[in-house]
Amino acid sequence: MLFDTHAHLDDPALYPDIDNVLKRAKEAGVTLINSVGCDWRSSLLNVHLAEKHPEMIYASVGVHPSEVADIDEQVLAKLLELAKTPRVIGWGEIGLDYHYENTNKELQQKYLRLQISLAKEAGKPIIIHDRDSHQDVVDILQEEHAGINGGILHCFSGSWEMAKQCLKMGFFISFAGPLTYKNARVPVEVAGKVPLDMVLVETDSPYLTPHPFRGKTNEPARVIYTAEKLAQIRGMDYEEIAEITTANAKRIFRL
Repeated sequence: MLFDTHAHLDDPALYPDIDNVLKRAKEAGVTLINSVGCDWRSSLLNVHLAEKHPEMIYASVGVHPSEVADIDEQVLAKLLELAKTPRVIGWGEIGLDYHYENTNKELQQKYLRLQISLAKEAGKPIIIHDRDSHQDVVDILQEEHAGINGGILHCFSGSWEMAKQCLKMGFFISFAGPLTYKNARVPVEVAGKVPLDMVLVETDSPYLTPHPFRGKTNEPARVIYTAEKLAQIRGMDYEEIAEITTANAKRIFRL
């Protein structure tokens, strides 16, 4: 039994074939999926998916840092109402992404702080996207006391020093397909040190497909490869890692 804590089932690469995507997940032993929003439209669609497939799908709502230029106070107000509906278990994904040169860092930081505040109001854990923005993410999470309802550093790519700071604030560390890559030295180091009661697995599907399927569309069924790699790193049985990470996911999402 596995919980894919971060997927994008609304994505055009997965949504048209959703019944088969879920069937393959079940066959692989993946019983629960958190489908995560990146803007208003995707958040709403993920909630609809969770309502249609309540036996397997939950949803999280929020605005990705790369999408903040297109939102306003009205969108945030609608997201707050959506976050209070029964199938929503988290607020995200939110965060910072400094990968591109023309990034408006100030705008991203403004909306990260705003969404942290709204997540507190909704009583939801936050799901943090961090790309090339490690220090600013840590600083804002600390300044905003963002861990009050718990949270997840999704597809963690930082150092062990960063992980320790986030763990101290009450954040879970989640690993995706990159943990399986041959050049994954730092993620492997961190995965070997994170306390077992604070570790999660995810796909970020349809992105970040694990080895040996790189270059193909990712989907929730393939979270097993990340869990297998984590078990190998920790010198544990796969079944034990599956049980632990599923229990952790249920705890952070209050299920």
